[in-house]
Amino acid sequence: MLPVRKTKRVFYSADAGDGVFTPGKKRRRCFSSTASVSKPGPDLLDTIPDDLVVSILRRLASTSRCPADFINVLMTCKRLKSLATSPLVLSRLSRKAIAVKAQNWSEAAHRFLKRCVDAGSLEACYTLGMIRFYCLQNRGNGASLMAKAAISSYAPALYSLAVIQFNGSGGSKNDKDLRAGVALCARAAFLGHVDALRELGHCLQDGYGVPQNVTEGRRFLVQANARELAAVLSSGTEARSWLTLSQPQVSNPNQIQIRGCPLLSDFGCNVPAPEIHPANRFLADWFAVRGGDAPGDGLRLCSHGGCGRPETRKHEFRRCSVCGVVNYCSRACQALDWKLRHKMDCAPVEQDVAGGGDGEGNVQMEGNVNGDNNVLVPMS
Repeated sequence: MLPVRKTKRVFYSADAGDGVFTPGKKRRRCFSSTASVSKPGPDLLDTIPDDLVVSILRRLASTSRCPADFINVLMTCKRLKSLATSPLVLSRLSRKAIAVKAQNWSEAAHRFLKRCVDAGSLEACYTLGMIRFYCLQNRGNGASLMAKAAISSYAPALYSLAVIQFNGSGGSKNDKDLRAGVALCARAAFLGHVDALRELGHCLQDGYGVPQNVTEGRRFLVQANARELAAVLSSGTEARSWLTLSQPQVSNPNQIQIRGCPLLSDFGCNVPAPEIHPANRFLADWFAVRGGDAPGDGLRLCSHGGCGRPETRKHEFRRCSVCGVVNYCSRACQALDWKLRHKMDCAPVEQDVAGGGDGEGNVQMEGNVNGDNNVLVPMS
């Protein structure tokens, strides 16, 4: 065998000049840092137990300030979406989290509210009940949903059912049940509902559906004013700036002033309008979008802008005894609208108010136990 010849490897060096070969060193290969891919670590969210995540989501649902707070959680990942739509979380959604806008009403929104109702949400029961009763005209189902919330001592549902009983909404004039309305109002007032306290106070002062007791009625009205003032003081500095002293103004010096228990503004304080419940805002926007400010067929809306309730039959609501222009579903709405707006606009008309012929019974300015009057006395 021939011996293997070992050759010495030489490399060209550009620094040595042309045609000169000098020994050089072998270059090392360089590897980019992207060549080695590190494996991702475990997701920390997957390590949290489901019951702890559900507890956090329940807290978030009860404190949501708008629907977007809850929707952002649903869009995070599949696990959060699955846990957030469980009945334990849906039953705790706040009233602002399920605040559906009338402009965005759809079958999907209807199904979502129904799912919240099935989960046991009292807010959803009341909101969907109001929508079905007044907007979708499904009177029986809407009333049953509100009754479901009322059985669980949800104060707004109790008060809404009281208004339905006072007016005989969804039926005829003979379907009014004033005593049932007073009983529902008393239950809501016991739970601290301001409108129910004010309504019950006027019922006792006027003898509307209950034996007249002026002293007790005045006590309920003062209690309503105290709760209203406490709500303003606890809401922050911005709301407190509304608490300014004001002198009582009389739009017409010849107008007869009827004395009664004054509202908070008559004590010398101006307060902002109370926050409107999303259900009432939905009603007002629903009829504003679908045909102006009236529900049609000669029916009228409650003149208090924060109510939104429409008539279910003609001449269902009672009208102001002085101007005859505005009408209200309850004395509570009249009281709120009086101090916010109508006190400056009310002026007597040159026609007999009692001769309006609205078909709702005899006009009696002081009210009676049977409750056949359809004219409201202006507030003092």
